[in-house]
Amino acid sequence: MSKSISTVAFIGLGVMGYPMAGHLAHAGLTVRVYNRTAAKAEAWVEAFGGSHHASPREAAQDADLVLVCVGNDDDVRQVTIGEDGALFGMPEGSLLVDHTTASAELAEQLDGECRARRIGFLDAPVSGGQQGAENGALTIMCGGEAEDFARVKPLLDHYARAVTLMGQAGSGQLTKMVNQICIAGLVQGLAEGLHFAERAGLDRQQVVDVISKGAAGSWQMENRHETMIADEYEHGFAVDWMRKDLDICLEQARRLQARLPVTALVDQFYADVQVLGGGRWDTSSLLRRLRSVGNSVGKNAS
Repeated sequence: MSKSISTVAFIGLGVMGYPMAGHLAHAGLTVRVYNRTAAKAEAWVEAFGGSHHASPREAAQDADLVLVCVGNDDDVRQVTIGEDGALFGMPEGSLLVDHTTASAELAEQLDGECRARRIGFLDAPVSGGQQGAENGALTIMCGGEAEDFARVKPLLDHYARAVTLMGQAGSGQLTKMVNQICIAGLVQGLAEGLHFAERAGLDRQQVVDVISKGAAGSWQMENRHETMIADEYEHGFAVDWMRKDLDICLEQARRLQARLPVTALVDQFYADVQVLGGGRWDTSSLLRRLRSVGNSVGKNAS
């Protein structure tokens, strides 16, 4: 019989991890946290209780469940199997869940490392952004064993509206890649539509009010059109992180011999946004790129 989960360690208190760990504390779990910037961990404990620790290994000691939400593959390796990594402090029978958007290859590596230590593992990237994390409304796509998934799902439900097991280890990351591929094309389409409406002299808000009721409607349109019209791009997932994710998608596509021409093109458009100084702008800033290109064309024509 599986041991119940009462003590959890949360590693990585960024814009996503901070509120996610908070939901677990509010649910009455004992939460032990680690963050690379110690001041952030201290602030979290001040807000939510629990305890902060000097290393992932220390935070993971005696924890039934360790959750990781950091930046990229290298960050995950550092906090799990690197020096003072969490796996060196986790007891047999515990669980490791990686919420980082990372490669399927890394998920398979961690699954092997965990199996060797009799530790359960799930790769469990999330979608929904900072707003979803704060509101407890994330979508989580998981890869791993059904028994481990069943054990951890009730805890993930504290900050998610949908938690789904997609298959064996790596399947969660592959599903997140599909998510990012679809978003890239949707945001570019929305940016082009709003750019076209502006050039045509249409009332862009009115346009969105009409077309959002039909087949063109999307989450991106509903949640990003107002800030895009206002030319504000401080409201979501950063371009730098999207390019990291798309790089993972494109690398995996090469392995699978899958063709992603639109994704590759939008990735280059995001590179243009970075050149404009928009690495930390949200992903809807593709519209700023179109406006910049349009203004350059207009100046050259004059």
